[in-house]
Amino acid sequence: MKLEHHSKPLLPFQDFLIRILRFTGFAMLLIGFSLGIGVLGYHYFNDLPLLDALLNASMILTGMGPVDPMKSDGAKWFASLYAIYSGVAFLSTVAVFLAPMVHRFLHKHHLADSNRS
Repeated sequence: MKLEHHSKPLLPFQDFLIRILRFTGFAMLLIGFSLGIGVLGYHYFNDLPLLDALLNASMILTGMGPVDPMKSDGAKWFASLYAIYSGVAFLSTVAVFLAPMVHRFLHKHHLADSNRS
């Protein structure tokens, strides 16, 4: 997902919206993948039904904390590693989602500064 160089003109708005949709789709894939890891892990290691596993994975992924207590040492290990992974994954996903908007903002203001000189 390549972005235009600062020396190039600003991307037309319609193309920018398509870029936002692509980045949003990629961010949704990252969230889905991360949730999938959590659901399978809580289901396997803590013997939770899939809906309860989804709830726990969603709560951990967004930084809210677990809902169900961990029943075994394996579940506690998984929950610990998943929590660490989730912190990085969630922030990275937010960065991917915001990247085109931040890039456009910086690109637009860089172009405005270049035109002044």
